[in-house]
Amino acid sequence: MALVALLRRDGPQTATQAAAAIGESVASCSFHLRQLAKYGLAEEAGGRGREKPWRATAMFTDLDPAAGDPVTTAAVQAVALAAAEQYFELMARWVQAQPAEPDEWREAAQFGDTMVHLTAAELAGLGGRLRDLLEPYLDRSGDPSRRPAGARPVTVLTMAFPALITAREAG
Repeated sequence: MALVALLRRDGPQTATQAAAAIGESVASCSFHLRQLAKYGLAEEAGGRGREKPWRATAMFTDLDPAAGDPVTTAAVQAVALAAAEQYFELMARWVQAQPAEPDEWREAAQFGDTMVHLTAAELAGLGGRLRDLLEPYLDRSGDPSRRPAGARPVTVLTMAFPALITAREAG
């Protein structure tokens, strides 16, 4: 998960660069980059010999939790839970660091939730519109020259799912 996030945030990385960035061994990063490529989440981005950079194949990952067989379903759930844990950790780090951040960044940051009533089709459409809003900014990850002065990496989490109401909450 950390490797995919790194490739999406910083663009192509060699195993050596990735290891330095995420605090893992070069051998571990090399192995995991090949595994990500095996499952279509990363690909080689040119280079020669041992200095092969890898890039993310997409800026979004959409896994089907009902992929069919129980083993695949369990694997998809494990990946989704690992991602949720990583998102929580990133969010908690921001909450802890926020008081020391400049006013403009504290005020610009978004943190909150909204409950809306939607059909499944409306929820799918909302997700598409959110991705469309992010599209103009995505090329900045792979090409630092496209980043305006003062730009920082910003994590945008989109989570929209049906509320699972308990019998007690339903009244």
